[in-house]
Amino acid sequence: MTNQHPITPLPELVQQWIGNYYGCPVSGELAGVETAIATHAAQWGADQELLACGNYLKQCVAWEEEDVIEFYNYRRPKPSSLKEQALAQLSSVETDLRRHGIINTDYIRRALEQLDD
Repeated sequence: MTNQHPITPLPELVQQWIGNYYGCPVSGELAGVETAIATHAAQWGADQELLACGNYLKQCVAWEEEDVIEFYNYRRPKPSSLKEQALAQLSSVETDLRRHGIINTDYIRRALEQLDD
């Protein structure tokens, strides 16, 4: 899938899982390793389920490979590139600047648009 993963368990849920493992309630701040392992495990499980769903769609519903890839990309979207983020931020700044007639941002926009993603 992608490096940017939308599946992250809540700290309370991680505490509950740890408490279930040790057989006693857990409270307080979690150690970084506990959070990291729980997050990676949840993400791995979610990715396995997503792949199983994609395989089902290909085999049983006869989806084309392109449709399954689109399904994967919808469920695990890639984060915006720095260029896309900068252009979006520039758009919001341009609105305010144009309202007050302060600056023209055409050069900045053209430079950003020429950058490779």
